[in-house]
Amino acid sequence: MKPPIGRDTTLCMSLAGRPGNFGSRFHNRLYALLGLDYVYKSFTTTDLPAAIGGVRALGIRGCAISMPFKEAVIPLLDGLEASARAIDSVNTIVNDGGTLTGYNTDFIAVRRLIEQAGIAPQTPFLLRGSGGMAKAVAAALKDLGFHDGVIIARNETTGPALAATYGYGWQAHPGDLAAPFLINVTPLGMAGPDAQALAFPQDKIDACDTAFDVVAMPAETPFLARARAQGRRLISGADVIILQALEQFILYTGVRPSEAQVEDAAAFARAAA
Repeated sequence: MKPPIGRDTTLCMSLAGRPGNFGSRFHNRLYALLGLDYVYKSFTTTDLPAAIGGVRALGIRGCAISMPFKEAVIPLLDGLEASARAIDSVNTIVNDGGTLTGYNTDFIAVRRLIEQAGIAPQTPFLLRGSGGMAKAVAAALKDLGFHDGVIIARNETTGPALAATYGYGWQAHPGDLAAPFLINVTPLGMAGPDAQALAFPQDKIDACDTAFDVVAMPAETPFLARARAQGRRLISGADVIILQALEQFILYTGVRPSEAQVEDAAAFARAAA
């Protein structure tokens, strides 16, 4: 049984521009199942340096980092683990006695899901987006041997830079481009003002073989719904969020839950999504 919250309770948290409930419910459910004296709470902030200073000063064990803070947080940390350093993007902070180290568990999750889907590395792809999560996806693709891809990003600084880093092409808009493997790493389709937006034009979705959307809320975006209707293979952001959250949980607690416990926590988290 989980101990009651007290002075020895370990606090973990998340920082996001638009906080959701998934992480809090997932982590807190696992704490309850495993009887761990931890609690997890999501936050947003308009003062990132002060928030990270609070993580250090208050002894907060772990902090998940979401858009738009994944790159801005780096100068505020004491060091980066290898994957975060290579991608230059952080989604997880671990506090060891006041020393803050950045990790990137997005990379681990994305790589595993693409590999499990059995997509051949020779498959051409279009990746829409150029932010922190896009770096994790591009790095995972490169690590898996994908070489024929184009970054689609309106930002004329980050788009070409991401493409150059991993040896891919770049265009500001999809234009006439099409590919069997389409990947969305933007807020298009996310709950909120862009909820009804398609990440790619309908004709490109209809012509693809695999649709991958990193948006986790909702689990099925308009992009994935359109692809499903055409019988295409899907990779969901809901799967990404579970895998990356599990890796965060292990980093924070040193405990690896059973598969059944992870499934229980994921179902519990989704129930309020």
